[in-house]
Amino acid sequence: MATAAATSATEPETEPKAGPKAEGEEDEIKAAKTRRKVLSRAVAAATYKTMGPGRDQQEEGVSESDGDEYAMASSAESSPGEYEWEYDEEEEKNQLEIERLEEQLSINVYDYNCHVDLIRLLRLEGELTKVRMARQKMSEIFPLTEELWLEWLHDEITMALDGLDREHVYDLFEKAVKDYICPNIWLEYGQYSVGGIGQKGGLEKVRSVFERALSSVGLHMTKGLAIWEAYREFESAIVEAARPIAGFLSPFDRDQTFDSQLEKVHSLFRRQLAIPLYEMEATFAEYEEWSEDPIPESVIQNYNKALQQLEKYKPYEDALLEAEAPRLAEYQAYIDFEMKVGDPARIQLIFERALVENCLVPDLWIRYSQYLDRQLKVKDLVLSVHNRAVRNCPWTVALWSRYLLAMERHGVDHQVIAVTFEKALSAGFIQATDYVEIWQAYLDYLRRRVDFKQDSSKELEELRSAFTRALEYLKQEVEERFNESGDPSCTIMQNWARIEARLCNNMQKARELWDSIMTKGNAKYANMWLEYYNLERAHGDSQHCRKALHRAVQCTSDYPEHVCEVLLTLERTEGTLEDWDIAVQKTETRLARVNEQRIKAAEKEAALAQQEEEKADYRKKTRAEKKALKKKKKTRGTDKRNADEDGEKEWGDDEEEPASKRRKVENSVPPAGEAQALEAETGLFGRSAPVAIEPPSKQKERAAALKRDMPKVLHDSSKDGVTVFVSNLPYSMDEPDAKLRPLFEACGEVVEVRPIFSNRGDFRGYCYVEFKEEKSALKALELDRKNVEGRPMFVSPCVDKSKNPDFKVFRYSTALEKHKLFISGLPFSCTKEELEEICKAHGTVRDIRLVTNRAGKPKGLAYVEYENESQASQAVMKMDGMTIKENVIKVAISNPPQRKVPDQPEARKGPGGPMVPRQIYGARGRGRTQLSLLPRALQRTNTAVAQAENGPAPKPAATSAATEAPKMSNADFAKLLLRK
Repeated sequence: MATAAATSATEPETEPKAGPKAEGEEDEIKAAKTRRKVLSRAVAAATYKTMGPGRDQQEEGVSESDGDEYAMASSAESSPGEYEWEYDEEEEKNQLEIERLEEQLSINVYDYNCHVDLIRLLRLEGELTKVRMARQKMSEIFPLTEELWLEWLHDEITMALDGLDREHVYDLFEKAVKDYICPNIWLEYGQYSVGGIGQKGGLEKVRSVFERALSSVGLHMTKGLAIWEAYREFESAIVEAARPIAGFLSPFDRDQTFDSQLEKVHSLFRRQLAIPLYEMEATFAEYEEWSEDPIPESVIQNYNKALQQLEKYKPYEDALLEAEAPRLAEYQAYIDFEMKVGDPARIQLIFERALVENCLVPDLWIRYSQYLDRQLKVKDLVLSVHNRAVRNCPWTVALWSRYLLAMERHGVDHQVIAVTFEKALSAGFIQATDYVEIWQAYLDYLRRRVDFKQDSSKELEELRSAFTRALEYLKQEVEERFNESGDPSCTIMQNWARIEARLCNNMQKARELWDSIMTKGNAKYANMWLEYYNLERAHGDSQHCRKALHRAVQCTSDYPEHVCEVLLTLERTEGTLEDWDIAVQKTETRLARVNEQRIKAAEKEAALAQQEEEKADYRKKTRAEKKALKKKKKTRGTDKRNADEDGEKEWGDDEEEPASKRRKVENSVPPAGEAQALEAETGLFGRSAPVAIEPPSKQKERAAALKRDMPKVLHDSSKDGVTVFVSNLPYSMDEPDAKLRPLFEACGEVVEVRPIFSNRGDFRGYCYVEFKEEKSALKALELDRKNVEGRPMFVSPCVDKSKNPDFKVFRYSTALEKHKLFISGLPFSCTKEELEEICKAHGTVRDIRLVTNRAGKPKGLAYVEYENESQASQAVMKMDGMTIKENVIKVAISNPPQRKVPDQPEARKGPGGPMVPRQIYGARGRGRTQLSLLPRALQRTNTAVAQAENGPAPKPAATSAATEAPKMSNADFAKLLLRK
């Protein structure tokens, strides 16, 4: 809006471009004309004040009224409109909502959306004082966006009545320009300062604001032009106002006033033309038209050089213009380019531009602050960026740690650093380890403050009390929230022990700390004992070293050989014969016990492996036997059915068929010719004559024949790129080709839909869809999990599993996602809309996924994705343990456990725990009933399994002999008879 005003003020005679007018464009043009009128009149008054001593009071009054007129124009431009309430109930509803938001902020002051909603409602109700207080509180915690600042500034400008109010608005502008780089705010600041030009020091104030604006955003290639034009318009207006009286001045006064003012405009043109900006050609043409003298050659050279630079920057600027927000990848590429060029001003500018749209990306803040820490090293700039970083991403512990280091590096007062650390503790980190890291950073800072040459000091006592407080904080606050301290290795306690031993010469305290460390579950690790031993070796005595190693030999379970070797080395170099004998005896006893345990573990592992191998062989043989038996029965059954069909009775006299077979017969639709024949045989009374209907066996045979007649399509791996695999479809789907083709044609031209049928002609629930173009296949993957006839349809790439056995398609991330929540315990009746209504109270919800099974039924689980990590962490604290429809839900940050792939998929675990063959409990494991329907006399005991469970597994040969007897020929039977 302000940019449009500046542009209209610069080119008053230019016709507007053809095209549809945006909404409110006429009001914007009127506001721009009013501002230009105000600018000209105010500048004229300032010119008379500067150049002529005989300025009358009337001009001063005009200048002051112009300031009010500017305020009215500005407020008119941004006024939200008049609100008319039709019902008192709506006002009461707003008041209740305001009270609720205030109460919520009293509980959690870091709720960003709550602040925004409260300001909006208070502004709607006209509570100006409360709005100002609410905005002030929010600005102290969070940096405000450009829209929030402009709305606040316009409201304050409207209420400004005197010079004190104007100073208050100036202070707000100063705060606004520090949060983000906002050309529009700088433009508003400069134009508002023009309204106060009639006050004391007003002219210097305007020039100071515009110069700072050029330093901040003057290099902005797309938005910096408006600042340059507004500044030049202001100085040109002074020149034009002074031109009528220039002829009445003496040559000396003319040089001091008019010519110097004319040189200011020339200087602005030359400075602007030396910087690569969009529409530079128009600026150069304007300078040629404005200047009465020829343009100097040096200016033309700088202009041509800037044009060459513009060509280098244009690809990156065009990429930003074409991309959609937040354009992080484009900004990253632009930053890399600027880092190679090495201009500090431009590097700072591109970082600031990127952060306007990516203020919640911690890595971008870290990269920016790291550049400032290592390259520029300007105290105010560095600390300002660090402060803004932790205000934008308070949940990122790395930003707080870097902030503490920067404050220490630039000599900030200790009290300020302590207050900053307390803010970090209350920022709400989402992992227990984050609290350990921030405590460690603060303790390192306190340690560097201590002068250890003194026996005792205030800083040393503060360091020790901080260590004590850190351990208590991790034990109480962090463990209560995360069910873990975040410091299983006791790194903080280790550092404290090292400081006491090395810097304070207090080995007694160090030993006490190491005893506490070992009692927290670290005594089984060799590296912990060796760390303690090294500390005793460097700052203790041989007696405690020997004692520590003897304890380590008895307790270590991961690498006992290493500890034993260190003990023997110590006794070999320093110990007596008695010490050596004791050490040898203890180490040999310990290593013998360890080897015995390892042998037992290896035997057990080998037995389990052999047992699993035997079970696998048993299953294979059993499956082969069943398959052969099934084939034999099928052959006999076919012969029997053929014999039965010869003497088949009339329809209606047969025995009742099973329900499943009867249902298939009833659902079968006869061909058109058969339907006409049936219709022709209908009698006068509507009763059908007896019709011979084929039995199920005939129908199955005919379906199998049709299946055999269908041409077999061999898999063409060259078409995998244009083919998708579709599964989890309903088996009852009729004509899958006709139903699926319209669904996939929305993604592109479909060449073929290949449904897969069984040998009996039944649809198997999956198919292949081949497209003409690869991009259509990629687009079809977006249909994954789409509901088709009540089931979620799975769509995945077509991959040959024989060539890629490890290929897995999983649509969702299995890593830690700090902005996503995992919710369990939901009622099965909970819908996506109901859950979204609950979750959106704690932040902006991007996506919600209800987890279902293959049949599309809910499992009581859900994933909720928020806009950033801060909102997700707040939702965890507020929603965990909430009751929804009498169900208590559990909420946590999404961090799925790693999926373990079994080494031998053939092995199965029985219900009781031990590994057993699947045949013991049937194909689906142990059923609901534990009764065996086979008589005991006919049951065959599985000796292989019994021995595997209760003792060492037998050899595979014995198992084979016990399982299956060798087949005998007629000659074998004859030999048996002869023997008898």
